Amino acid sequence: MKINKLMFREYDIRGIYNEDIDEEVSYLIGRAFASNLKRLGKSKTIVGYDNRASSTTIEKSLIKGITESGVDVVRLGLVTTPMYYFAWDYLNIKSGIMITASHNPKEYNGFKFSYNGLHNACGNDVYNLYDVIINKDFTKGNGKIEEKNIKKDYINYILKDIKLGNRKLKVAYDCGNGTTSIVAKEIFDTLNIDTIPLFIDSDPNFPNHHPDPLNEDNLKQLKEAVLQNKADLGVAFDGDGDRVGVVDENGQMIAIDKYMIIIWRDIYNKVDNKKALFDVKCSKVLEDELTKLGIEAVCYRTGNSYMKQKSVAENFPFGGELSGHVFFRDRFNGNDDGIYAALRLIEILSKTTKTTSQLLEGINTYYNTNELKIKVDDTIKFKIIDKVKDYCKNKNYKIITIDGVKAIFKDGSAIVRASNTGPNITMRYEATTPKRLQEIEEEFTNLLNDLIK
Repeated sequence: MKINKLMFREYDIRGIYNEDIDEEVSYLIGRAFASNLKRLGKSKTIVGYDNRASSTTIEKSLIKGITESGVDVVRLGLVTTPMYYFAWDYLNIKSGIMITASHNPKEYNGFKFSYNGLHNACGNDVYNLYDVIINKDFTKGNGKIEEKNIKKDYINYILKDIKLGNRKLKVAYDCGNGTTSIVAKEIFDTLNIDTIPLFIDSDPNFPNHHPDPLNEDNLKQLKEAVLQNKADLGVAFDGDGDRVGVVDENGQMIAIDKYMIIIWRDIYNKVDNKKALFDVKCSKVLEDELTKLGIEAVCYRTGNSYMKQKSVAENFPFGGELSGHVFFRDRFNGNDDGIYAALRLIEILSKTTKTTSQLLEGINTYYNTNELKIKVDDTIKFKIIDKVKDYCKNKNYKIITIDGVKAIFKDGSAIVRASNTGPNITMRYEATTPKRLQEIEEEFTNLLNDLIK
């Protein structure tokens, strides 16, 4: 049986369509997932898919595998990942598979799956699916298929929670031709907002730019639209809609750790649980501001599946990671939803005379790089991280090892970690001065270049 074990990653399953993932592989994943569900005493699950060109073909084979293992399927059809999450609660079906490769290039596809309807499977639960397939440890049965259209119910759920103030805003929003195209216009047009929509036609070829708002290059058209239209804010969404990117009124990208500061400044005195969750890639500026607000800062490992699991377990009122996944549990369902995250910022702006940039007044100044990537084969990237860890220990650096290695200095930091979504090592550096930032970046860049030779 030919199946690429490296597709089974820490957070989900991802691979190139017709190389790693095809009809047979999709069928076997369906068999394995449903067999595990049956062993957990569950007999019904949800399936949704994003707008990638291969998604409908994959869905057909996946559902065939699920039903032949004896599990009923509720087909959601074309949905964003947040719509799929919403269905867990709305339909009271606490399991599912979402066919998506998130921000990977268009030739990729993949599977996010959940056994409990609270968060996605991660770590050993993902790797186990490979073992079930290889061992052909499948149950048998004849599951039924039904269809549910949850679009209107999802939109109503989002809109019911958002209460705008008296200030009417002008907002540019960029769907990047991704799956948010199927709901964004209807949501934004319902609200009392002047909008500048960008790339709102669903197109799996992503002809205008890749829908990944973490990469600032993908925000170029959004920045231009904000400046040309004198908008108050620009927001962008990734391919499956669970992440957000933000541009202020000056056309400047606002990193998500700074977005999180704006949110915490708004909710800190409205929540009982004074604890904030964020991932290791976030800037110290966030921790500084949380301390000022009297909020306990909890740093955790990067990754949607792990972060959501932690968020659910400890009921953080709000948390997030630098990539744009944010989790509101103060008055929302806790799912990472790019559109909802954008609307919460719009709600704050609509109730103040301040600009987006002014909402960040008074924060400490740090200089940092964007997230940097080096291509490294999946089979050796974790060994390289171990060598970086040894290097830091030999230097007597203070380190955090919850996810890769984060070296903490009195005037900066360096994080080096293996990507769990692709064959990359990712880095991010930070310092209190540009000179020190350059020193830290050069030290670790030279180290990595030596290790990768």
